[in-house]
Amino acid sequence: MALAPQIQLQAGGAGARDRARRLTGSPALRTVGRRLLAAVPVLIGVTFLTFLVLSALPNDTAQAILGLNATPAAVAALNHKLGLDQPFWQRYWHWLVGVLHGNLGTTVEGASVNHELATRVPTTLYLLLYALVVSVLLAIIVATLAARRPNGIADRISLTVSMLGLSTAPYVFAFLLIIVFAVKLRWFPVLSSAVTGPVSFFQNLTLPACAIGFGLFAIYTRLLRADLIEQMQREDYIVTAKAKGLPPWRVLIRHALRNSVFNLITVIGLNLGGLVGATAIIETIFQVQGIGSDLLTGISNHDVPMLEGITLVFALVTVLGNLLADMAYAVLDPRIRYGSSTS
Repeated sequence: MALAPQIQLQAGGAGARDRARRLTGSPALRTVGRRLLAAVPVLIGVTFLTFLVLSALPNDTAQAILGLNATPAAVAALNHKLGLDQPFWQRYWHWLVGVLHGNLGTTVEGASVNHELATRVPTTLYLLLYALVVSVLLAIIVATLAARRPNGIADRISLTVSMLGLSTAPYVFAFLLIIVFAVKLRWFPVLSSAVTGPVSFFQNLTLPACAIGFGLFAIYTRLLRADLIEQMQREDYIVTAKAKGLPPWRVLIRHALRNSVFNLITVIGLNLGGLVGATAIIETIFQVQGIGSDLLTGISNHDVPMLEGITLVFALVTVLGNLLADMAYAVLDPRIRYGSSTS
């Protein structure tokens, strides 16, 4: 009788090992692991090129910090303190070793880059996600209504609005939003403050999110509308679905829209890198407490550690966004499987 608990423990341990083996043997997990490993040289290449460009710029960081009246001895001492008198490759190697140990370095003003990014990156990510989600949802709704009746009222309105979004720069639209909704109507504050809860999130990030997302909405709407109309008019499976007597809305949403979303996901993944850059510019206009101000300050001060940290964050967001886009294909279409041949 005493052997029974031991047998049960052994059986339970064997079952756990089998479950772990099946989990690690999942094609999707193997694909994620390969993509993450492939992202390592990409991140190193991006940071190296950024370091190279910043080092090649004709700017004396120590002179900019101390002012034009600083003595050559004081400038040389600060250059030595900041490590700017070392060769380029040595400075990059020291920074890279620090990153591998979780230390992004120290700004030229003596602040920790880790602390600066930890306090400001969440706000930037909230703003980025807010703009992206709202623009995608609105694009799906408007494009579906437009594709239901091509050349109809909804279609013409969508084309006009999307053309306006494509023709207006985000920073111009940002100032228009400030004039109308902040100055005239006073629905939102002119300048944003710290995000401390749902109410402050809506008040402080809505106008910046609209400024960022309007152009995205225009791109996504035109792309999705054109793809939906083409599928509804030319694809054989749409003709078959109509022949079965399915309602037009069901054919459009369940069949055409589901296939068109794949192209939309691809475009979202491709323009994600430019989106994070636009977010930093819009943050500066609205004084959002994100990394936009740190980016401009780093550029003016030639602050290489800060700029490298921001570049690394942007690169990570882009890589992870593209990885999520790839994984979304398998979620939307169960026929897609990432086998061992997937790179």
